[in-house]
Amino acid sequence: MQSSLAKSLYLGLAVLSLGAVTTVATTAQAASKAKVVSSKTLTTDGTKRNVQPNGTNALYSKPGTVKGAKVVASKTTMKKLASSKKSADYFRAYYQKVTNKGSVYYKVVSMDGQYRGYVYGGKKSGTFAGGLKKASTMKSVAKPANTTVYFAKPGKSNVTWDAPKYTQYKASKSVKDTTAYANDALTITSAAKKTREGSLYYYVTDATNPAVNGWIYSKAVTATKPSNAAFNNATDVKVDFNTSAGKTVATATLTGLKDAAGKLSTAAGTAVGTSATSQATNDWGKAVLAGTGYKYSRSDSVNLTALANAKTGDTITLSVAQNATKSTKINFYATTGNGDLSQAATPLTAYTAGKTAANDTVVFPAAADFSGVEGQTFAASDVTAYLNAANLGTLYTPNYTKGTSTTQYFTTYKLSSTLSGTYGSTTKAFYVGTESEGTSPAGTTATATTTTYFANSTATK
Repeated sequence: MQSSLAKSLYLGLAVLSLGAVTTVATTAQAASKAKVVSSKTLTTDGTKRNVQPNGTNALYSKPGTVKGAKVVASKTTMKKLASSKKSADYFRAYYQKVTNKGSVYYKVVSMDGQYRGYVYGGKKSGTFAGGLKKASTMKSVAKPANTTVYFAKPGKSNVTWDAPKYTQYKASKSVKDTTAYANDALTITSAAKKTREGSLYYYVTDATNPAVNGWIYSKAVTATKPSNAAFNNATDVKVDFNTSAGKTVATATLTGLKDAAGKLSTAAGTAVGTSATSQATNDWGKAVLAGTGYKYSRSDSVNLTALANAKTGDTITLSVAQNATKSTKINFYATTGNGDLSQAATPLTAYTAGKTAANDTVVFPAAADFSGVEGQTFAASDVTAYLNAANLGTLYTPNYTKGTSTTQYFTTYKLSSTLSGTYGSTTKAFYVGTESEGTSPAGTTATATTTTYFANSTATK
C-alpha cells in the first residue's frame, strides 16, 4: 500500500510539473508576439509616399509580427512586383503602425488597388526601409521645341489626366471627352516619362478652356491643327512654301501664336514674330514638306525675316529648295505572295565569283540605280517599271547541286510585287521562285562589282 501511495504521489507531481512547464511555454510564446503601441495616418504630400517593394518582406493583413497577421502577398509575389515594368504595381503608403519591438509597419495599397496590406518598413518612423523603398514614378525630360499642339483624335480616348494613369494613387481624368475642344490650342508646359514603361507624357494647358489642363500621352497630340478647324485670325498665321520661281509646293498654318508678352494672341494683326519663329522649326517644315522633295531651313535669312514680321491673320511666304537627286537601294526578297511580306519572306543573296551557288544566290545584272529627288515620294508602280526596264523583272541563280547528286539545278525568280516609298530610303521588291533542272540562263556570270542598286548582302561561302 505504501508502494502504491508513493507511485500515486510521484505521478501527481509529474502531472503538476508538466502543467507548470506547459503554462510557462504558453506564456513565453504569447509574450513573443509583438503588440502595436502606436498608429497614425500619414498626412505628408501623397506624391512623396509612393513606394515600391524590394521583395525582402511579404505583405500582411496586419503588421507581420502581430498575432493574427495573414499573408496577403508572399515575398515571391512582392519580388515580382518590385521588378515589374508596370506603373500599376507601384504602391502608396497611407498608414503607419509601430510595435513594442520598435518595428515600423506601413499600410500600403497598389496603384491599381489590387493589393492592400502592411509591409515591414524598418525601425525608423517616417522612413521607408525594410521591405520598402521610395519610388519615383515619373522622370522629367525636356519639352519639345514646338509647344503648341492639338488633340490628335478628339474623343473619349487619350484625354487629359491630373497625373498619368497609375503614377499617382487614384489618378483621374481632367475631362472625359475632348471632342468639344478639338480646335483648342494646347500649350505644353512640361514633359515627363513613366519610369517603368518609358512612355512620354506632356502637361498641357488650354487658355480657352482651363478645365482641360492636365497630363496627356505624347502621341495623343499633334502640332498640326485639325484640317476641319476654321482659321483663327486672332491666333493663326497661314504659310505658303514657295520655290524661288514662285511655285507653291505646300501650305500650312502656324497656330496658337503668342504676343510679345508671351500671352495667347486675342486679336488679328497682333505681332507674333517670336512665337512664329519658335514654332516654325526645321522639323515642323520637314513634316509639312514630307513627300514633296523640297527642304525648308528656318535659318535662311528670307525665312527669318518673314517669320519675324508675322502678324495674326496674315499669310507669309517661306522659301524652300529642291533636294538633290538620290539613289534608292532595293532589298530583293523571295516570297510566295504579294505585298510587304518581308517579315515572312527570305532575303536573296548576291552571287559573286568563286562562291558556292544555292537556290537563293541570284546574279544581279548590271543596271543603273533607281533614283529621284531625295524625299519625294514614289509609287510601287514606279519601282516595278524601273525593275522591268532594267531587265530585273526576272532573276536567276547559277547552277547548283543537292547533296551527293550531280544533277544541275537553278531557280528562276519572277517579280511579284513592290512597295511605294521616298527617294533616298531603301525600298523592297518581292519575287516568287521556281526551281528547275538544266542549265541556268545565268550561266556562271557573277554579280558585277560595280552594281549598287541592291541592298542585299553578297555570298560569303
